[in-house]
Amino acid sequence: MNTVLALENVVKEYPLTPPVRALAGVDLTIEAGELLAVVGPSGSGKSTMLHIMGTLDRPTKGDVSVAGYRVSELSDAELSGLRSRHIGFVFQAFYLLTGYSALDNVADGLLYTGVPLDERRARASAALETVGLSHRLDHVATQLSGGERQRVAIARAIVGKPSIVLADEPTGNLDSTTSSGIVELFHELNRAGSTIVVVTHDPEISASLPRIIHLRDGLIESDRVRELSS
Repeated sequence: MNTVLALENVVKEYPLTPPVRALAGVDLTIEAGELLAVVGPSGSGKSTMLHIMGTLDRPTKGDVSVAGYRVSELSDAELSGLRSRHIGFVFQAFYLLTGYSALDNVADGLLYTGVPLDERRARASAALETVGLSHRLDHVATQLSGGERQRVAIARAIVGKPSIVLADEPTGNLDSTTSSGIVELFHELNRAGSTIVVVTHDPEISASLPRIIHLRDGLIESDRVRELSS
């Protein structure tokens, strides 16, 4: 197996009074082609772990590796390059540019890769087709439903063919029917080869994924892998 992301004894403390230890020594390995959920109560460390996995923050102690690169050995500029090439992000709030078309929102996911504009748009069009939005290329974000906006955000996350996609509460702003469609899209993308981590508080979503990591008090309480019925 090819390890895409690894956390080794990761600790994250915030210098408050008293200090807050959000992660208390986390060990985690994610292999290429996995689809997993990270769950836990409020304050368990889910958001902190997502930021550490996405290299948006550095650990206080421990080692983080993404796509074979040790985060501690990279400068901030090198880390930005690593994110642009190897990590795709999907957020609850979508974070689309409201005045831009779906096509250009997705093409912006390649903005810092040095790919020419025409090629960025061609790849964006292909990504939007993958998520079922080939008929919405020219619609701006305000003309799209919540589910369509999230599909645009997912297309933006996968357009650069990253090593891993990190989704933070991706169905939090969606109704149950639309949420089910987004979860099924994650399954389809995973079957096509994408490695995806979904941070969620929704037990129905986590129950639909083949691996579930439970966090509590900054530690992994359980890590279960199971076969899902087809």
